[in-house]
Amino acid sequence: MNSKEKIGLAWSGGKDSALALHALRASGRWHALSLLTTVTEGCERISMHGVRVELLEEQSQSLGIPVRQVRIPKDASNSVYEARMAKALGEFKAQGVQSVAFGDIFLEDLRVYREKNLARLGLRGVFPLWKKDTPALARDFVRQGFKAVVVCADTRALDAAFAGAEIDEAFFAKLPAEVDPCGENGEFHSFVYDGPGWSLPVRFTRGERVVREGRFCFQDLLPDPKKPTLANDKAAPKS
Repeated sequence: MNSKEKIGLAWSGGKDSALALHALRASGRWHALSLLTTVTEGCERISMHGVRVELLEEQSQSLGIPVRQVRIPKDASNSVYEARMAKALGEFKAQGVQSVAFGDIFLEDLRVYREKNLARLGLRGVFPLWKKDTPALARDFVRQGFKAVVVCADTRALDAAFAGAEIDEAFFAKLPAEVDPCGENGEFHSFVYDGPGWSLPVRFTRGERVVREGRFCFQDLLPDPKKPTLANDKAAPKS
């Protein structure tokens, strides 16, 4: 019997959530019962990141952790988002989960928002990366062997050419000084495809780039055509 405390993990598919999971596993205290990912209905992509659900499912399989998709309409209101998230968290609680982990690092208002919503359900938040030095986290991400690619770049902070870039030492060296190396202010979002604790790399190819809302440059990632897909193939990413 697993004596570790069950925990849910908010999972964007990016590097901060991957580092949070790595920290949970390293602590020896937690058993990650499930990933929790917001997916935009119709687009069939991870909300904000624009990554196809097929690749999300492959991450889940490689990690050996099931994923609970919280499906929301495009441009969903906060009330709709919170209601659907509460339903999923209620399911977690019924399975013995008392805590939910997040990869947030220093955004105080976001942490307060999360903790208030969890408290309404009798749950608590866990923040394994909280107040850690972001340049050090970025270096650790590469040093520990994680592999990731930028899937969205905010062109108000970064050149569109950063979309699709491999996240490695060269990437961090090229970042403008004013950009947080973990993208904590929303400068970029990422997709992790391999790392410690992953059984196999997630295989993909780069598709087209699309700019949405006049500023967000998305790099589409296409599932490996040699592998069966888990959902219908979609066109360009949507925020």
